[in-house]
Amino acid sequence: MSHVIYKIVPEPLWASAEQSGRFEGAPVDLADGFIHFSTASQVRETAARHFKGQAGLLLVAIDADRLGEQLKYEPSRGGNLFPHLYASLTLDAVIWKRPLPVGPDGSHVFPEELV
Repeated sequence: MSHVIYKIVPEPLWASAEQSGRFEGAPVDLADGFIHFSTASQVRETAARHFKGQAGLLLVAIDADRLGEQLKYEPSRGGNLFPHLYASLTLDAVIWKRPLPVGPDGSHVFPEELV
């Protein structure tokens, strides 16, 4: 089983990535110089902190083993190690993408595939 990491992405931004064949990052990624990802244990908190109530999002599962040495785990929130990619994300590393709808309480409803 591969090591899976996750990216929460607005649908239009991901559609552009699919057209170009690579994901360069969201505005926050471009500003920080790397693409932010979350592990399975981190992604719900990431959604709650940075995307609360935001509709039109996708959850994209990535095979971290395909990202090579450009993927680094670095301290972030509370000293937890978060995956950061110092390169474009090539779409051949994508395992799946699913809608990330907002539930009645304003929090996101995660797909069953979230490992």
